[in-house]
Amino acid sequence: MSNLQTFEELEAWKACRAFRIFIAKNVTPKLQDQREYSLADQLKRSSRSTTHNIAEGFGRFHYRDNYKFCSIARGSLTEALDQVICACDDDLISKESLNDVRELFNHASKVLNGYMSYLAKSATKSQ
Repeated sequence: MSNLQTFEELEAWKACRAFRIFIAKNVTPKLQDQREYSLADQLKRSSRSTTHNIAEGFGRFHYRDNYKFCSIARGSLTEALDQVICACDDDLISKESLNDVRELFNHASKVLNGYMSYLAKSATKSQ
């Protein structure tokens, strides 16, 4: 992974980006159509926070700092899933949409956890 030139090459960022794009194109428009502007805004912010924090961590150039920002990204990813669950519970989106979000969430979580594991091991080695 040390050959990466930009955060855009990170698989964790790519997976979170796919999650964010799906939310923006398939979930928040439904919420806005139903005048659920507050939930749509919260969901937009939390899904965007996933990629923002991965990018910021990558720019820190220290494994521990990078790990911390990835941890925040993971929290935002989980927050976004909870917001989608709320939307489904309130019959604002379908169960199928929730299932699609869950699939993207599970993939992004898995890849992000793998990257965080790499960062933790690298931080230990650099001591």
